[in-house]
Amino acid sequence: QVRLVESGGGLVETGGSLRLSCAASGRALSSYVMGWFRQAPGKEREFVAAISWSDSSAFYADTVKGRFTVARDNAKNTGYLQMNRLKPEDTAVYYCAATPGADMVIHADVYDSWGRGTQVTVSS
Repeated sequence: QVRLVESGGGLVETGGSLRLSCAASGRALSSYVMGWFRQAPGKEREFVAAISWSDSSAFYADTVKGRFTVARDNAKNTGYLQMNRLKPEDTAVYYCAATPGADMVIHADVYDSWGRGTQVTVSS
């Protein structure tokens, strides 16, 4: 399994930006997919974005498309989620996850490694 640690969360005003990081250890993610999910109070965990470590192909939820960008740094074995034009409805705990598979990446069940999450709060 891969150990994942998120960082970069915080409090930001509507329209602001944050960049989350997800540092991986235990193995290189060369053939993995890294996903980002979020969970707001009283709601189910939802898919945000995913990136293939091998070719950087990315996939986004419609709710964040055009505002969020996912990226990775092979040398640092770290993934990033750049969040721009944040809205109050983006408030949630954000998790990164990793899976050696490349199918069904929007489903949390396919991921076998998870970070503990980082809180993002967007004030109105």
